[in-house]
Amino acid sequence: MDFTLKAYNKLLCALAQQGIFFQTFSDFIINPKEKVFIIRHDVDRKPNNALVLAEMEYNNGITGSYYFRIVPDSWEEEVIRKIAEMGHEVGYHYEDVERAAKKFKVQGSKLKVQSSRVKVQSSKIGSGSEEIERRIAGEAIELFRENLERFRRVVPVKTICAHGSPLCRWDNRILWKYYDYRDFGIIGEPYFDIDFNEVLYLTDTGRRWDGVDVAIRDKVQSTRSEAKTHKAAELTKPSQIPRSGEAQGNRNIHFHSTIDIIEAANERRLPERIMLTVHPQRWTDDLIPWIKELVWQNLKNIVKYLIVRQQ
Repeated sequence: MDFTLKAYNKLLCALAQQGIFFQTFSDFIINPKEKVFIIRHDVDRKPNNALVLAEMEYNNGITGSYYFRIVPDSWEEEVIRKIAEMGHEVGYHYEDVERAAKKFKVQGSKLKVQSSRVKVQSSKIGSGSEEIERRIAGEAIELFRENLERFRRVVPVKTICAHGSPLCRWDNRILWKYYDYRDFGIIGEPYFDIDFNEVLYLTDTGRRWDGVDVAIRDKVQSTRSEAKTHKAAELTKPSQIPRSGEAQGNRNIHFHSTIDIIEAANERRLPERIMLTVHPQRWTDDLIPWIKELVWQNLKNIVKYLIVRQQ
């Protein structure tokens, strides 16, 4: 059985034996190591699952980065504090553009902007959709400011990471077309501040490690996005975005299961720089929740696959 706590602990042990440094994302931004693993956790829901993983990593001498949403399914102050006290990084898993769009009740048919086709290099403000986008971004930045302050009343926050709902047409990263997250004391956002030519990106999106065909926004570009200006560069079409492991130098590295990654680690076949993205709600030893997650994710994958094909 994959995506169990037992499998996750085996993965941690295999990675820890590589002699490679573990860094939080913020530490990597400040002082990147030549040989490094970055474990990122997108806590979409079930925050207590995140606490279990955090304790497991702590017991293995590993620190990671945990990104919490502001919604009740994710936000749990006591859990956030405990994870931070273990030395892990806590950041904001922001979705303020989606929330602002709902407030404006904007219909997707009125918009030219679609999930992963955000043209942010154009400065022309003429079409109605561009005006709507700018208005939503203006509302979203105020939500972002408020939510970031709420986080910082609990723990320090230096980095952020976009959340992406597969059924929402809005990409939360378009906020940085109009604003600069560094104005808020944020030093990094993984989708904009890591060169994925140099760092292999692995994610359990779709409840598998090769789920690019069912990933709508959890994808990376093969080159760093205008990092010097800290503005969002063009987010390319899905066909132009590399699969996990397809950045330059990593094109032939693919994994389907957690066991595949463990075997590669044991055989010293892993690259020296990896960002591993984990969704804690997937990982459990309890049979009923494990089956529910398996069935639900398989149903979601069918819908997401159809959406990706239409893009």
